[in-house]
Amino acid sequence: MNRAVLVLEDGRTFTGDAYGAIGRTLGEIVFNTGMTGYQETLTDPSYHRQIVVMTAPHIGNTGVNDEDPESTRIWVAGYVVRDPARRASSWRARRTLDDDLVAQGVVGISGIDTRALTRHLRERGAMRAGIFSGPALTDERGDPRPLDELLDEVLASAPMAGADLAGEVSTGAEYVIPALGPDGAELAQPVARVAAVDLGIKSMTPHRMAERGVEVHVLPATATIDDVLATTPDGVFFSNGPGDPGAATHEVDLLREVLDRRIPFFGICYGNQIFGRALGFGTYKLVFGHRGVNQPVMDRTTGKVEITAHNHGFAVDAPTEGEVTAPFDEGRYGRVRVSHVDLNDDVVEGLEALDLPAFSVQYHPEAAAGPHDAAYLFDRFLGLMTNDTKGAA
Repeated sequence: MNRAVLVLEDGRTFTGDAYGAIGRTLGEIVFNTGMTGYQETLTDPSYHRQIVVMTAPHIGNTGVNDEDPESTRIWVAGYVVRDPARRASSWRARRTLDDDLVAQGVVGISGIDTRALTRHLRERGAMRAGIFSGPALTDERGDPRPLDELLDEVLASAPMAGADLAGEVSTGAEYVIPALGPDGAELAQPVARVAAVDLGIKSMTPHRMAERGVEVHVLPATATIDDVLATTPDGVFFSNGPGDPGAATHEVDLLREVLDRRIPFFGICYGNQIFGRALGFGTYKLVFGHRGVNQPVMDRTTGKVEITAHNHGFAVDAPTEGEVTAPFDEGRYGRVRVSHVDLNDDVVEGLEALDLPAFSVQYHPEAAAGPHDAAYLFDRFLGLMTNDTKGAA
């Protein structure tokens, strides 16, 4: 086994075994509390430039297949696990997780106390970190590099705050996901058409709309209002994605163009934060964020509690009680309310405009990976586009 060292921004270190590719990687270190879904996590573009710690101790048990990825590549900057599986034990597996990490150049570390690391991040917050193994641990003479040198590399890396990253993970050109009927066949005439702005979209998200008869035009993050209108949309969707929403000026301006035209809008995750900013609210960085498939959220529209899938390190700063006038441009978008809240910490998990057809949630209703409690949100969006409120609950 090759030795590997994890160095945190505050100077704490963990020594373990190299896992995946050998070398060096830098990024913001965060933890994911999901007991399943590691393949979807690794391929979620929202994890771009982040080193992900898995709190579940055994990772890699089911290997890697070709059906579950949420994008065309692994996006995490680095991977931290306690006990990697010695072999893949699933009939669906095509290769081991370790092989996939090596093939895609993802540097990881295993054999460390991930519980202690997670507790540290809960107390100190997400921070910059680096994983070093192989030649990255030695100088040109082959001597071990001092830990101070490794820490200097971590401290010289870019922080997540202020990072505008959607353009780095978005599609380069428009593509279309065709509408599907109940039998899974393509529909000649879709029920509705959606312009989905890809800020780091997961592949299951447009599929969830397509299986409801919606034709989805996925557009680059650089799309203009003319690009959106060229799809003749019945609705506009803003996806999840990485980075600081405070740096997303183009996306905010584009969404305001959409809202000014009263086109039905639905946003998730990063799209929720962009919606909040478009309405005039601020955003802020959470101490350690929400990442996993087990977050309890209250839908205030129905009073139901959902177990939901999350991946966010920023949140919208909006009043959680009652209706307020959206601050932007002296109330240009009318009244808004917080529609969903996290029951663990009261973080805003959804926004609903009351005077225009627009809403958003902070979590992932596409259930990849994750529970299916929030699937109704796609029906709610379809209801906005077709003026059918039957699916709103």
